[in-house]
Amino acid sequence: MIYLQLFWSFLQIGLFSIGGGYAAMPLIQAQVVQNHPWLNMSEFTDLVTIAEMTPGPIAINSATFVGIRIAGIPGALIATFGCILPSLFIVSLLAFIYYRYKKLSVLQSVLASLRPAVVALIASAGLSILLQVALGGQTLAAENLNFIGLALFAAAFLLLRRFKWNPILVMCLCGMGNLLVGLLR
Repeated sequence: MIYLQLFWSFLQIGLFSIGGGYAAMPLIQAQVVQNHPWLNMSEFTDLVTIAEMTPGPIAINSATFVGIRIAGIPGALIATFGCILPSLFIVSLLAFIYYRYKKLSVLQSVLASLRPAVVALIASAGLSILLQVALGGQTLAAENLNFIGLALFAAAFLLLRRFKWNPILVMCLCGMGNLLVGLLR
């Protein structure tokens, strides 16, 4: 039964995550934290970190991570297959349609209308993760704020956006900074 639940959950994520990995984060969160309490919110933020740091698409990495945590290697294979199955069919169909009708203005209009929805999905995922880092899942109050997490977020944001540093270097520096602060406490 758990294999069917994993397959179905990640099939839905693979089917409805339009816009890439970051846009899939709210869908993954809904499936693995809310619908099926396979992970709590803290574990979900760890999942996002691991899925982003490892090579490959975030949704597939998430499927593999959740599958192996819930049902071992068979669970990882089933969840990953559920996640990629819709893409196999949809991308093949879309590639055929796009190359056949790419000059049509209707197709260009449809693609342009999807962009704002994708931006909203990405912003929603980023805000959820920021609130988890800043508040640890608690209410907004000064004593609940994680000032170290907020400082690391601000520094990483500045280094990535303003100075165009390498994202891997910024992630490593943030990890070392948090480790250093934890050791000094």
